[in-house]
Amino acid sequence: MDLADIRQAIDGIDTTLLNSFVERMDIATEVAKSKIEMGKAVFDPARERSKLNNLAGRAPERYEAQTIALFRLLMSMSKAEQQRYINELEGITVSQKAHATAAAFNTPFPQTATVACQGVEGAYSQIAACKLFDVPDIAFFETFEGVMRAVRDGFCEFGVLPIENSTAGSVNAVYDLLAQFDFHIVRSLRLKIDHNLLVKPGTKLQSVREVYSHGQAIAQCAGFIEGHGLHATKYPNTAMSAEMVANSERTDVAAIASRSCAALYGLEVLEPNIQDSDNNYTRFVVISREPRVYPGANRTSLMITTANEPGALYRVLERFYALNINLIKLESRPIPGRDFEFMFYFDLDCPFGSKALDDLLDSIDDVCESFTYFGSYTEAL
Repeated sequence: MDLADIRQAIDGIDTTLLNSFVERMDIATEVAKSKIEMGKAVFDPARERSKLNNLAGRAPERYEAQTIALFRLLMSMSKAEQQRYINELEGITVSQKAHATAAAFNTPFPQTATVACQGVEGAYSQIAACKLFDVPDIAFFETFEGVMRAVRDGFCEFGVLPIENSTAGSVNAVYDLLAQFDFHIVRSLRLKIDHNLLVKPGTKLQSVREVYSHGQAIAQCAGFIEGHGLHATKYPNTAMSAEMVANSERTDVAAIASRSCAALYGLEVLEPNIQDSDNNYTRFVVISREPRVYPGANRTSLMITTANEPGALYRVLERFYALNINLIKLESRPIPGRDFEFMFYFDLDCPFGSKALDDLLDSIDDVCESFTYFGSYTEAL
């Protein structure tokens, strides 16, 4: 056969495959109905293993692995359709709740609001808040948990917190608090961080013995600190460390903080840009007590708990793949009180309102023990 004949043959095969696929997916609803009547779960691991073994045995040996991969994907899509149908029967679905939230906030992201930040004036959280909101009314709290409590208790409408850094990694305490308070992410910002060594006026570098800053900032400037033989001491916040140095009677201490802190607290920039990487960014999130989805949301955050068994996380990732959803972050955290068991945080690149995201939200609970939808939002740069 020439190429044209070969392509025509492939087109015919593809048409047959497509028709068979549609027929298989349409019957998923009937499968779900039968499982409801019989009181059976959507996921039947024994049946799935038996089916895959049978199919692999019937396939030519050279296509055995491809056969298993193909039918695993088909089974995942079928289970998603079954779970979506069951969830719709049981009442309002997660995606329907999310769409109701979006309808309620069908306005641009607010330019003014009461905002809780950790630290004091000059903190990177404050800088982020001023980029996220045109004129924020900022209240400062000493700890991340203090920010959460301020939002929970209605003292502030929003909170702004760091959640990950391109050099030092995730801010695990914030992830844990998000799960604890069951809050929602409504916006995020990627802020370039330039750390500076701040000292009292007239202090020389050779006189500095100890440097204070937040643990993440210390990690981001590890090369400079080690290279100059400085002792690093963790402090709750970068701006708070600058304030402490300004008020200290010692002349051998310095702070790692933003340049704006120098003017705020009467300090000098002894060494600018001391971070290990010039490509140093921190991602901040805006958290809210109530769910809010603003127009243009294209990023979604989830927390998922899986069973402590082989393949549990794979089944979740397989569902993302089946729905063609791009995974841009995966973070694991231990579950308190449960040895060697973990919860997972996912950030997904998928437009809010897309069928793929709706199908995921309405079906993901069949491949995990539990999940929390933190929200869909836009990330500003």
